[in-house]
Amino acid sequence: MGKDLTISMLLDFYRHLLTDKQIDALDLYYNQDLSLAEIAEHLGITRQGVRDNIKRGEKQLFEYEKELGLAGKFSRITQKCDNIHTRLSQLKRMGLSDSANDCITTIEFDLEQIENIV
Repeated sequence: MGKDLTISMLLDFYRHLLTDKQIDALDLYYNQDLSLAEIAEHLGITRQGVRDNIKRGEKQLFEYEKELGLAGKFSRITQKCDNIHTRLSQLKRMGLSDSANDCITTIEFDLEQIENIV
């Protein structure tokens, strides 16, 4: 079972929609990098039980993302915010008027507020 780091991101978005056992197994496997045997010992279940919880959890996470798309939207918004920061930095280096720089400062503030929301 190869580790897909996408699962860690999806777990951040959809963890509350999974069972406690799925959350524990996925978190220990993907975020804490424990082996299936270590997780089984920690949770007091069989290695196969751990694997089953991980597989069911992964399937559900991908289904939630397919239906809701929250992680994908977050990623696209983050990329767009990064692009805007880059463009604003370019504008600042152009030696624009004070009023233009004030406008850039306001845009930067608004952009920071958006980033805090997402």
